[in-house]
Amino acid sequence: MENPTARKGKSAEVRAAIAAERRELADLFDTLRNDQWNEQSLCAGWRVREVAAHMSMGFRLSLPSILGELVKARGNLHRMTDQVARRDAAAHSPTALAAFLRDNAHHPWTPPVGGLTAALGHDVVHGLDVSVALGLDRRVPENRLRLLLDDIRPSGLKFFGADLGGVRLCAEDLDWSYGSGSSVFGAAQDLLLLAYGRRLPDGRLRGEPSSRFTRSTAEES
Repeated sequence: MENPTARKGKSAEVRAAIAAERRELADLFDTLRNDQWNEQSLCAGWRVREVAAHMSMGFRLSLPSILGELVKARGNLHRMTDQVARRDAAAHSPTALAAFLRDNAHHPWTPPVGGLTAALGHDVVHGLDVSVALGLDRRVPENRLRLLLDDIRPSGLKFFGADLGGVRLCAEDLDWSYGSGSSVFGAAQDLLLLAYGRRLPDGRLRGEPSSRFTRSTAEES
């Protein structure tokens, strides 16, 4: 069992990683052209601006407000987050959406399940939803990736609709693998996206099952 000192140390490490990720993504968002904000992200149905709006929802909305939005969405969490993201993407400028992240780098928000590591995953994966879709060469630091890769569990795969049955994910840039079966090779951050249910642009993965995780032309438009 992890002792309290080690647990406290890991918590501090994850909090620092979250703050750094939010600041770096805010800086990245500030560099985007207006047309890039309207490009399709890896997050199905969302442009870059909806992803950015969603990332700061937990900072901007109180718990009662979120519950009220959930009631409006008839209790469907995915419908609620979609409706709020679309509304807020239209209501806030790109400059404001970036500032929400930067100004809340140390905000203690965490998702309903998963705690601090899930909050880090939320930021990292949505950041990749943007940078990978736009073809930007942003590399997530190794320490942040390892925190998330080491936390992959069957329950999380199920929640995000990630079907990794019969597949072994093999990172080409880190000493890391997950699962068993036919190998899929790629950068660690790309493989992390697979664990979060994403499909990637063509050419980012290698291995016989890689087409299973590759976006179609229609998905990219």
